[in-house]
Amino acid sequence: MSNLAEFLTEWQPLLATVVGVAGLLILIIVRRVNAFAALLFGALATGLMAGLSPPAVIDAVTNGFAGVLGFIAVIVGLGALLGVYLEASGGASAMARSIIGNRPAGPAGIAMGFVGLIIAIPVFFDVGLILLFPLVQALAKRAGKPALYFGLPLLAGLATAHAFIPPTPGPVAVAEILSAELGLVIICGLIAGIPAMLVAGPYYARFADGRGWLEAGGAVPVDLQSEEVMQTDATSDLAMRAMAVLALPLVLIVVAAFAPILGVQSEAIAFVGHPFVALMIGCALAAWLLRGDSEAGKKRLQDGLTRAFEPTAVILLVTGAGGAFKQVLVDTGAGKLLAESFLGAGITPIIAGFLLAAIVRVAQGSATVAMLTAAGLCAPLAAAAGLEGWDLARMVIAIAAGASIVSHVNDSGFWLVSRYFGIDAKQTLRTWTVASTLVGCVGFAAVLAMGLVL
Repeated sequence: MSNLAEFLTEWQPLLATVVGVAGLLILIIVRRVNAFAALLFGALATGLMAGLSPPAVIDAVTNGFAGVLGFIAVIVGLGALLGVYLEASGGASAMARSIIGNRPAGPAGIAMGFVGLIIAIPVFFDVGLILLFPLVQALAKRAGKPALYFGLPLLAGLATAHAFIPPTPGPVAVAEILSAELGLVIICGLIAGIPAMLVAGPYYARFADGRGWLEAGGAVPVDLQSEEVMQTDATSDLAMRAMAVLALPLVLIVVAAFAPILGVQSEAIAFVGHPFVALMIGCALAAWLLRGDSEAGKKRLQDGLTRAFEPTAVILLVTGAGGAFKQVLVDTGAGKLLAESFLGAGITPIIAGFLLAAIVRVAQGSATVAMLTAAGLCAPLAAAAGLEGWDLARMVIAIAAGASIVSHVNDSGFWLVSRYFGIDAKQTLRTWTVASTLVGCVGFAAVLAMGLVL
């Protein structure tokens, strides 16, 4: 009996974490509780079950929530503004049409994948799909192909950027929780994301098309003629301006991350390359270059700016709750016990991050919740293993890869794809679910390969 009591006392924080995570999944999956409320309740319950005093639990939740949002809120807010400028000005669509051009079906599919990868950096997944769906339909009409032939590359690009490449909220939040350098995360995200997009998008689309898996009817109709959607001459200048607006903050962040590695110590570079400042510069450039020339364009932009922060509220609340959950794990000592257990079993932090994110993703559907939960569990593991620099950046992408796999019936994105492309659940599983799984698996393989050279 005494041995059992000693065991329960020693492992109480970890047992509380297991029960807390299980309860979190039950609340989200079975009871359909809002992810923010479920994460917050899970953090409070885990802290109390682990033996923290009520005031200590409140302190952990408060500090964790504020610690993450102090950085994330500014990034997400500025990213939302940048996205509105690109969307409402027509810059995002202009970039897409400029990249696609008049390429034949095969190269156009690859180009569409890169369009998704670029557009989803400042724009949310669902907005990107809605924005670019007319272009998919126009390409399909021109090439005589099913809409999914170009839709899968677009979806793969959108999903990859959404999970892998800051300043999208997911990887930014995970990077903050793990204390990873954002510039290095961008580089690792691009290195892993490009092959993941190519395999899951254009290459898988060709494979599936050859087997007749992409045929579908009932896709959402578009009211633009193919020639109008594909016209590029009048938008090339707008496309270049939009590309400059998107590229500048990313370049500044990456340069600031690489400067110390190259032995360059400059306060000026560090300042302009800080994500806050870099994104503010990007927004200022957007306000100048994408302000709109016509009255209708200016009104559309103003309406978009008014609504810019509407979709970010839930993201910020869920992110903050994820930070609170992580801090509870740290303060209870559960993270340390979890780290010792994984390391003792020979499971590296990067593999653990991928597996934990994948389990939570498959169980409850939300990639954001999966990323935040896995990051909270893995932060102590990364600290115990002494990960830093490139290894921390790779761990961020490993978690993102795990959170990308197996988009199925419990994911809202699954039904968005099904509705837009006019396909039933079975065909969505055979196309989009497989593609999302390829994004995660190829991305994780790239993370492991990066470990050989970085």
